[in-house]
Amino acid sequence: MGLTLSLYVVYLHNVRGFSMGFATLLLAASAVAGLTTSPFWGSLTDRLGPLRVALGAYVCSAGALVAWAFADTKPQAAIAAILLAIFGNATWGPSSTMMSRLVSEEQRQRAFGFNFMLVNLGIGFGGLVSASMVDLHHPMSFTTLYLFNAGIAIGTGALFLTLRRYGGPVTEHHDDPVKSAEGWREVLHDHRLVQFVLASLVLMIGGYGSQEAGFSLFVVNNLKLPVHVIGVIFFFNTSTIVLAQLWVLNKIEGRSRTRLMAITSVLWCAFWLILDVAIALPPALAVASLCVAMVVFAIGETMMSPVGPALVNEIAPEHLRGRYNAAQGLTWGLANTIAPVIAAFYFNNHLGNWWPFSTGMTALAGGLLMLNLRRRLSDSEDGRKATRVA
Repeated sequence: MGLTLSLYVVYLHNVRGFSMGFATLLLAASAVAGLTTSPFWGSLTDRLGPLRVALGAYVCSAGALVAWAFADTKPQAAIAAILLAIFGNATWGPSSTMMSRLVSEEQRQRAFGFNFMLVNLGIGFGGLVSASMVDLHHPMSFTTLYLFNAGIAIGTGALFLTLRRYGGPVTEHHDDPVKSAEGWREVLHDHRLVQFVLASLVLMIGGYGSQEAGFSLFVVNNLKLPVHVIGVIFFFNTSTIVLAQLWVLNKIEGRSRTRLMAITSVLWCAFWLILDVAIALPPALAVASLCVAMVVFAIGETMMSPVGPALVNEIAPEHLRGRYNAAQGLTWGLANTIAPVIAAFYFNNHLGNWWPFSTGMTALAGGLLMLNLRRRLSDSEDGRKATRVA
């Protein structure tokens, strides 16, 4: 992910020569494709187990990356992007389901946080590798990057295969006719989950979704900074997560999960406001301010990343866990669908300098919705309990 995460729009617009409107709309269309298939992956995870679903997704993602590396026409780019979204999205639910099996209920929040730290360590190093490899004037450097990334996807699938004895389907409920008949209808009738998904969606639009949709474009086109600084800026983000995650996990233990996500919204709002202020700064100070902003954003991530999945898996019944995790994954797909459309509106109407401010206000709105969710949760579900840690 780190090899490609920050370069999606830049690759399409600045390297392949497609219009910015096409690039952002393709990002949105890809998110729609991932979004519409997410329920299918959730059901398949409950039926076949997380291992089979994840392995198939990693192999197909590698094939889609090869197609993406050589996409030089709009149809080729569209097909590759949609396949990447579909199969890339398929890995999140099985991974969360597998994580919930590997650790005890009391340790889930810490496990999700530690896993997030390792993911971001990989993203950080991937960002540095991509920054050293790519050149806007040499499209083949991007081709090499994406082919290398395809090999990484295959390697990830091979590592996942070592967990095969934990990755089978749940079979204990098959003798219970009531539980066997349950599916997405029961999931959607859980008002706690529905409200969490809505609050997460708004928060993600004010965070990850907009960061992926327009951050690199804003840095290159509005702040007039070179593309190579993007990898350095993201390295500050991931380095902060790696260094701070374990400390944060200790500090948030036993605290309200919804309140922690509201604090995350405040930190993310601060990130976007710093980005807006950077317009008035000289290049060197602008880069420095963006590095500071990324540290602020990262602190919010270290709080949100453990508590969100832990909350969902706290309220999820075992035989529907794959669907519950897929429902949480919908927030990523929806945010990545809506955020590019919002960004395209601002940039296409020459209002790009106002885009960070409005995104920051969206993040705050997500935090308010999280606080409203708190009254629907028990103390245990909200994490408001003293947990004994081995």
